[in-house]
Amino acid sequence: MRKTLRTLRSRVGRVMRDVERQLDAVADCSRAALQELIGRMKRILSQEPKDKNKLYALHAPEVECLAKGKARTPYEFGVKVSITSTHKEGLVVGMRSMPGNPYDGHTLAEALEQAAILSDVTPEVAVVDRGYKGVAIDGVKVYHPGLRRGITRALRAMIRRRSAIEPAIGHMKSDGKLDRNWLKGALGDAIHAVLCGAGYNLRMILRKPRLLYAFVLAALLNLSIAADVMV
Repeated sequence: MRKTLRTLRSRVGRVMRDVERQLDAVADCSRAALQELIGRMKRILSQEPKDKNKLYALHAPEVECLAKGKARTPYEFGVKVSITSTHKEGLVVGMRSMPGNPYDGHTLAEALEQAAILSDVTPEVAVVDRGYKGVAIDGVKVYHPGLRRGITRALRAMIRRRSAIEPAIGHMKSDGKLDRNWLKGALGDAIHAVLCGAGYNLRMILRKPRLLYAFVLAALLNLSIAADVMV
């Protein structure tokens, strides 16, 4: 592995130096973009495994390493996205990209702000996971697993209900294309997150007419079978 990395580094450095020597022959309109690309290549060649704020993708410098802490996927590469959904129906009322890999607790205010703007309703209660422990928002009651004081049976059930968003996230990754963003830049990340949330809501809404259609079709088939038997 180390030998392969050394070989790749030497080849990339050789190509980069060759491009730098021929930089004067490039047109002025393309020189700035080429110089930016060379700067990224130098950054990749100079960074070490233990460095912070490393460059993980040459074409997308905004990509970050997100530690998930899971055995299957301990790390993911991309941009953190905050998802806000309703408690009962599970409709997504907010999806916001959070560049810079911030601490989860620092993203709650922005997530609730977006949910209030999109739904035109100010949230009064927020049920979050343990990553938001110790966060307080003015005018919003924040509940998370592990609270003991003042937690009634209804609140305990509400907190347990929070885990229902996990399969929704999985569906958005597998069915809603949330696992990979094809739009460029930080703006593309933000647009892609909102579109994935809208697509999830549309699939959930269209699922109800589909079930109704199946129920009506089954009823009509039963009526036709009963009519044939009577004849």
